[in-house]
Amino acid sequence: MGRALGLMCGAGVMPARMAAEARRQGWRVVAFVFGDAPGVDAAADLTIPSRLVEIGPVFEALQREAITAALFAGKFWLSDILRTERGDSAGEALVERAGSVAESNLTGAVLAAFGGLGVEILDQRAFVGDWLGGAGVLSTRTPTDGEWADVRRGLGMARMCAEARVGQTVVVKRGVVVAVEAAEGTTAAIRRGGELAGGGAVAVKVVARDNDYRFDTPTIGVETIEAAAASGVSVLAVEANRVLVLDREAAVAAANRAGLALVSVDDD
Repeated sequence: MGRALGLMCGAGVMPARMAAEARRQGWRVVAFVFGDAPGVDAAADLTIPSRLVEIGPVFEALQREAITAALFAGKFWLSDILRTERGDSAGEALVERAGSVAESNLTGAVLAAFGGLGVEILDQRAFVGDWLGGAGVLSTRTPTDGEWADVRRGLGMARMCAEARVGQTVVVKRGVVVAVEAAEGTTAAIRRGGELAGGGAVAVKVVARDNDYRFDTPTIGVETIEAAAASGVSVLAVEANRVLVLDREAAVAAANRAGLALVSVDDD
């Protein structure tokens, strides 16, 4: 039967891509689907519908399927966890062990729980293919000198926010920070910042230096680009080799259609 891998699927296109890559690498993929993850059924060997409030059946299936490694893929919204009803006994024990639903507390508790079952949580980057790329201008349009200045300003400010675990994205216009991401997520923060700036703003997304890629590979995608363009953002910059561009070909095409500059940058 080969090596068995449990894929914890949140929302989006990442789970299907990671499932396909895991199978290519020789894993038998059991997908636990918590969100809307199109294409997972076709890419995985077995799909198990799952809920955040019912963690016990997930743990039972990990053991039943002889799973020795796990991957987290897709978007799990912190706001969903905050709003959810009380979970089953396994879920409540997990939250009690964490002490709070802060991300760092939860990840530590999850690592301990999975480790107790003999399941290693793997780094996501080995399963995303070429969506995680180097520095360069990805779109047809290149930022102006003034926009590049705002990109540099945004890199510094976004780095401070990411290191403080506030958020990973800022929106800047003419050197002024007009929006900072918090619990609402990247796309909503960019939309808010673009509307506040009144057009011509620059959005920048980075990652904390100690980001744990077992649980989070920060991303942007077509939805983010379309929201940025609709709210008047003219440049979307992501940190090279650390922020993933989902479905890169489609993302670049969306940026070109909108006349938006999409760039991947180093912060050195």
